[in-house]
Amino acid sequence: MSQLPKQPTEVSVPTSADVARLAGVSRATVSYVLNNNAAVRISEPTRHRVREAATQLGYVPHAAARSLRAGHSRLVLLPSGHIPSGPLHQHFFQELQAGLRRLDYTVVQYGSAGLADDEAVRAWAELRPVAVVVPPGITLTPHGTDVLTRSGAKAVITLGPEPVAGAHGLVMDQRRVGASAVAHLLARGRRRIGVVMPR
Repeated sequence: MSQLPKQPTEVSVPTSADVARLAGVSRATVSYVLNNNAAVRISEPTRHRVREAATQLGYVPHAAARSLRAGHSRLVLLPSGHIPSGPLHQHFFQELQAGLRRLDYTVVQYGSAGLADDEAVRAWAELRPVAVVVPPGITLTPHGTDVLTRSGAKAVITLGPEPVAGAHGLVMDQRRVGASAVAHLLARGRRRIGVVMPR
């Protein structure tokens, strides 16, 4: 008969109160500093003390608690089940993620393959993202946009060829791109044109 492995002893998780105690400040000050709240003036030495205390204790803010207070998270959801591949798309999504990271958002790629449209939208809404960027190939309805907005999403952005009511659209109609490429090749005298696409 096999035995269950020994469970590790529980380690106490540091709290903002621990950070405040070590830094000699209030919990509110810890919150302001670690959440990069610029609305409150806190001296640079105090900010440094708080960050040092947090680092020493291994403390990181609890994203779920922050989400409860704000009504949304700092998550930008990027459903990944149907993201097109290829260097152009990869570069676009890398730049999108880098730009959002600079603005202190966390981009989460969410595999939604196998979920029906309404199921996927409900699963996304449960995470309380501040925004959802819907790539081409995922169907989003006006009802889905409404569900996301009501759950706290400040922006729903679609990247498909068709606009969706209630969502911001970065409409990328690949037909015009293809027509332009074919026109260019025909103008250069090419008569046999092939298309290579990922599956």
